[in-house]
Amino acid sequence: MTSALLTLSALLTASALAAPSAGATPHNDRTAGVPAGWERVAGADLTHITGASGRQQPLSGSGGTASAPADESGPLAVKSMRNGRFTATEVNYAAPNTGALRARSTAVTGAWESFAFEWDETRGTYAIKSLANNRYVAVEKNFTGQAQNTLRARSTSAGGWERFEVFHNEDLNLYALRSTLNNLFVAMENSYTGSLQYTLRARSADVTGSWEQFDLYNIVG
Repeated sequence: MTSALLTLSALLTASALAAPSAGATPHNDRTAGVPAGWERVAGADLTHITGASGRQQPLSGSGGTASAPADESGPLAVKSMRNGRFTATEVNYAAPNTGALRARSTAVTGAWESFAFEWDETRGTYAIKSLANNRYVAVEKNFTGQAQNTLRARSTSAGGWERFEVFHNEDLNLYALRSTLNNLFVAMENSYTGSLQYTLRARSADVTGSWEQFDLYNIVG
């Protein structure tokens, strides 16, 4: 598996296993270490890495394209390596889980599975915008239980809750995402049941395997 990207300079994803601290605050200095075999990806570097792979994911169905993000970078699809499914935004979920991100789609059908990765040069981080509802993805650190640190597309602007680092593994040609809110990697909850099955959560202290590994695809149609 491999990946491709948007046309500007902003995209990716990542994960790993570990329990988050309940009172975590944003770590904008990004003091957490880089996992062995992985490298942090900046905006320009991401374009260079993903542009060489040429991997694309066509839209299924009618063949229309996902709506263009505000920064004019092409839409990206995020595929979990744990279950081989694409991440979708659950815009029809009831509160408080409206906009939850879940790796549950077998194909890219449109805006549900489309994301824009926006690079912030000053902060050195990415904001991820869902094109299903044009909201930024936040980490819900105040949720409790199995829902704690769920990724939800629910913010109209990008602050500390909505900032991520992107990592690339050259040998695997895969990506990982780390929240700067709690310095934990995004994992896909394959073992959950019910409405939160396959939910993406920032809860891993390291990239331990396919739970925290993702592939990126440029969406064409």
